[in-house]
Amino acid sequence: MSTPTPSLPPALERPHFIGIGGAGMSGIAKILAQRGAAVAGSDTKDSETAEALRALGVTVHIGHDAAHLAETTTAVVVSSAIRQENPELAAARERGVPVVHRSDALAALMDGARPIAVAGTHGKTTTTSMLAVALGALGLEPSYAIGGDLDAPGSNAHHGGGAIFVAEADESDRSFHAYSPEVAIVLNVELDHHANYASMEEIYDSFVTFAGKIRPGGTLVVSADQPGAVELTARVRDRLDRPDLGIVTVGAAEHADVRITAVTPRGLTSEVTVVLDGRPLTFTVSVPGRHYAHNAVAALAAGVAMGVPVEELAEALAKYTGVRRRLQLKGEAAGVQVIDSYAHHPTEMTADLEAIRSAAGPDARVLVVFQPHLFSRTRELGAEMGAALALADASLVLDIYPAREDPVPGITSALVIEAARAAGADVAAEHDKGRVPEVVAGMAKPGDLVLTMGAGDVTDLGPLVLARLSG
Repeated sequence: MSTPTPSLPPALERPHFIGIGGAGMSGIAKILAQRGAAVAGSDTKDSETAEALRALGVTVHIGHDAAHLAETTTAVVVSSAIRQENPELAAARERGVPVVHRSDALAALMDGARPIAVAGTHGKTTTTSMLAVALGALGLEPSYAIGGDLDAPGSNAHHGGGAIFVAEADESDRSFHAYSPEVAIVLNVELDHHANYASMEEIYDSFVTFAGKIRPGGTLVVSADQPGAVELTARVRDRLDRPDLGIVTVGAAEHADVRITAVTPRGLTSEVTVVLDGRPLTFTVSVPGRHYAHNAVAALAAGVAMGVPVEELAEALAKYTGVRRRLQLKGEAAGVQVIDSYAHHPTEMTADLEAIRSAAGPDARVLVVFQPHLFSRTRELGAEMGAALALADASLVLDIYPAREDPVPGITSALVIEAARAAGADVAAEHDKGRVPEVVAGMAKPGDLVLTMGAGDVTDLGPLVLARLSG
């Protein structure tokens, strides 16, 4: 059943987004445009996402310039990646235009809705997407904001007519503290985002704060298997005086409230059996790998906590067929499949490589083109990244993708390569991305799978590899 479109907060009636092409920013901009706001913004380069926003009537400038800020702008929306010296941000401050963090803008959009917030070091985008697709398939018309596109540029967000709002909750800069969900999912808790967290203690404290934001009578869905999530559950119970807070644990552990008893690979899909309220339930997950199955079960538990019938939701979850950059098949040429993976943390890399191994034929080789993401992450986790690459048959390692960071002396992709070789991996450095298609074409044989892996622009190489293989 549809609900009336909520009114816009006055500050967000004519917003200007700096970095509007980013995954999180573009989603909020899209929802605001669909709700009637006059949205504008800028980004460093044009993109398919920018074109998708323009199709909604959004004004998108390329490049950053104070002149892009209209006289009628009611707020400037920024993410933590926007530098203080950005000319549009400086102009907003000079003119007294309110500056709003993207998390506060998203929180304002969720006001009046029934939010589900999906958190964790890994798996947020997939789990949020699974919920958005399944709830949509059931006719519940959810709104959603996801950190990746479902099937096309601009499909990372939608203003729906229903009461439920599903949102990816980003812990990287503590911005998920802005949300007050009815149901929160925590998939896992690991050390990451080293520029913002100095220790696991700080990360646990941050996730406890997030759990404390759950609305009265709400529910925390949390992994019963992942050690960090188990520790978080203990801390939530110990630190939060919240007898009203329901805690639902999910996983393969014997004590899990929603217990996974089997995950059976079926090619590029999986069959999952769970026990919930003492009753077994089997359903299909249309993507490979145990970790995706666990994400689906977390989504199932969250939907049930919102009052969605479990059998209907389980069937609807099979409608999810993946999200761009999450083990996305880019194509096949000369008998070689090219798959794109967003994995950039060692746990994600290991999970995706294991998933591909389980789906590949017995004679197929797995070849990886890996691009480390961020100097701070490579400094702290480069050895673990290298160890993960030992699961591939051969790997090319590119230079570090800096994103928002400045170079750090002595921190290069050599850290990953040295660790990979120490783990017995067949790995080589490639400093020129332009050479990758030729090098991969020389390595790959019919039946092989090629993974472009990382959170940076390594994703652009998949089509080029396919073109070279075709030629």
